[in-house]
Amino acid sequence: MLPKSAIGQAIAYTLHLRPRLERYIQHPDYEIDNNLIENAIRPVALGRKNYMFAGSHEGAQRAAMMYSFLATCKINQVEPFEWLTKALTRLPDHSIQRLEELLPGKLQ
Repeated sequence: MLPKSAIGQAIAYTLHLRPRLERYIQHPDYEIDNNLIENAIRPVALGRKNYMFAGSHEGAQRAAMMYSFLATCKINQVEPFEWLTKALTRLPDHSIQRLEELLPGKLQ
């Protein structure tokens, strides 16, 4: 291979990164890409773009709260529709001092 050819440059680049690449052989739990993180933050990035079209500042705040509630459901492995149904059913008669009891993961 000629060093200036495309394949020669690719090989030189790979050889330069060899110590970093060897870490994946030594530590199989390392991820070689960031796809898991990209997939996790995609809804946040889409939401951020959609907030511009919420109709008003208050509408965007309400949408952000719902995104937060749904993300909390996901973290706590709570089915969102079931949680929202229970929370909205109990909300009218619930004490304002104990609203945290209605959060995903706390509501029984």
